[in-house]
Amino acid sequence: MIRTGFIKSLMAVALGAWLLGLAAQAYGQSADEYWPTGEWRTAKAKKQGLQRSILKPLINRMRRHEIRDLNSLLIVRNGYLVVEEYFNGSGPDDVHTLQSDSKSITSLLVGIAMQQGKLTSVAEPALAFFPEYRRIKNLDERKAALTVQDLLTMRTGLDWSEANYNGSPLQRLNDCGCDWLRFVLDWPMREMPGESFEYNSGGVILLGGIIRSVAGTSVDRFAQENLFSPLGITTAWWVQGLPEGLPHTGGGLNLRAKDMAKIGYLVLRGGRWQDRQIVSEAWLRESMQHWVRRPRTFAGHTVDYGYLWWLLPLDGVGLEQGDAADIYTASGARDQWIFIIPKYDMVVVVTGNTSSTFAQPVDFLYTDILRAVH
Repeated sequence: MIRTGFIKSLMAVALGAWLLGLAAQAYGQSADEYWPTGEWRTAKAKKQGLQRSILKPLINRMRRHEIRDLNSLLIVRNGYLVVEEYFNGSGPDDVHTLQSDSKSITSLLVGIAMQQGKLTSVAEPALAFFPEYRRIKNLDERKAALTVQDLLTMRTGLDWSEANYNGSPLQRLNDCGCDWLRFVLDWPMREMPGESFEYNSGGVILLGGIIRSVAGTSVDRFAQENLFSPLGITTAWWVQGLPEGLPHTGGGLNLRAKDMAKIGYLVLRGGRWQDRQIVSEAWLRESMQHWVRRPRTFAGHTVDYGYLWWLLPLDGVGLEQGDAADIYTASGARDQWIFIIPKYDMVVVVTGNTSSTFAQPVDFLYTDILRAVH
């Protein structure tokens, strides 16, 4: 005979499981994983643990142009699109310049090439992938020592500065109408690779050439087949140059804001999409290591650098680092941002067309969006 106490215990366990299920459903954390290959599912911010009383005034400030020249703000929490706002005539179907967010996506493409065995090691010398380029100018032991990893961490040793765009090597490359790979390969060195950080879009274009070399196809096709198509991204396009329509992997990608959020969600989910591992978890872990300490500040917050990803501190000051203490960040000129916040299961996307200001989204990320989490 079954005792009453045992039955009550079973009922208590069942009730507890049911209540946990309701809580999980309320916050979108059900056992069934969700992938927005088509469209994003939506929910009220409050249902996903974000305080509307904080977010609403932020959105109103954007609508009143108190925060100027932004085109969109999207927030994904627990797999739900809880904020989707567009400003200054922009809309959900607009394909927007990513500027240097393109670099972070190029890092994913390098990881995919690694996962497919097309690229075997980031320690390989960069020049080895360009045998067709003979008589490289300014060739010395420093340039010969340049590796794929040096390009990923922007410790190239090239005598290159983008501190001021006008007259910079990047402007000269963008305007030359020449072979971009030749332009970067011929550029003089300043020091040994791996010694110091110097922001270098040309080095990321060189990474695009490496992807093309190992994949045996164009970079844009490789990206579409192996990254964008599995995520349901159909409107991506790249600014292209020479040789043979080479995409500008340093800053030439264009996506919809909702597709930028898909990229963030892929990283948030450890590189997995549905039943496919698009980018290996090992690559993402390696990419988000703090390879370079404090090369810059954004809105007064110190940031570290991984493999073409910025690493913002969740605490705002950088006292803690690694894993859930980091905000994985893609950052582009004129305020293009993808913030990936593992601790809060959240992705924030901002697009803009700012000129006199930069990093204002970092300000309101800390002062408003993170403060809204409960």
